[in-house]
Amino acid sequence: MGVRVPAEQPASVAVEVASPGRRPWLVKHRAEWRQLGIVAVYWSLLSSMFFVPACRNVVWLGAACYFSFLNSVVIHNHMHQGIFRSKTLNYALRRVLSFGALYPATVNIPAHNLVHHHFDDDGQPDWAASEHVDFKWNLLNLLHFPNVAGPNTFGGVQRFADISGRDEFRRQYIYDNLFMFGLTGALMLVDFWTTLFFIVIPQLYGARSILRINIIQHDRCDVRSEWNHSRNFVGRAFNWIMCNNGYHTIHHNRAGLHWSVLHEYHEREVKPRIDPALDEPSMVMYLVRTYLLRHRRPGLVGKTQAGAQQC
Repeated sequence: MGVRVPAEQPASVAVEVASPGRRPWLVKHRAEWRQLGIVAVYWSLLSSMFFVPACRNVVWLGAACYFSFLNSVVIHNHMHQGIFRSKTLNYALRRVLSFGALYPATVNIPAHNLVHHHFDDDGQPDWAASEHVDFKWNLLNLLHFPNVAGPNTFGGVQRFADISGRDEFRRQYIYDNLFMFGLTGALMLVDFWTTLFFIVIPQLYGARSILRINIIQHDRCDVRSEWNHSRNFVGRAFNWIMCNNGYHTIHHNRAGLHWSVLHEYHEREVKPRIDPALDEPSMVMYLVRTYLLRHRRPGLVGKTQAGAQQC
């Protein structure tokens, strides 16, 4: 399928954050230490399972899978706005994050920042649109979605990389791949089965889970709407560990906002205008209600905007 690939642009058009007071050391914003803590915990879990046989159990594996998903959340945030002040450290962190998800973090630039954020309003189809799956049993849509969105994304990324003038993108993409596959391969040479079960499984879990977020946050939403194009999960504890990635509408509308201020902007700009049904208090309850307790896909939410336009 022929696809027009957009021109490369910065990861975010503008950087808007709350007044920080004294500038933090090393990182751009104090909140970034939370993200670095997530990555440190994830690597600690992987290291423990690899080096300590007693840690090779379902509890540690489950924790590693969960933090692998959070590692992919950090990839998303980092590729919008680099965590460190140093460009070299930001590139180095890309490699670390790529290993954690077993996919090159650099792909987020075309796949997420340039394509997904525009949906299809510029004529470029969204490689991770929820409409790519259409099973009658809705749970199958959630389960199968990464098998469709993944190949679509990497096919689009390859077309993007093939365009003349993408030398820097191709270079960083190659570096990500060399580090993540090189380190994973080296661990397999040392202990194949331990690496396969306790390193690769968490890596793949995080990568596939972050793809599923696309269908969870956008399925049955009106992507042509200014405010009703995304589903938000507004629980405070959930957003603390998710680095505010539950506030998705404001992230799409104002991609330059730092993740640490999304809650306040959601309350001020989105909440008065969005269809209330798109503000979910709990992702867990939404998943149970939408994919386990019902068979068919729900209807379109927020299709009319009469109320929103009056705000």
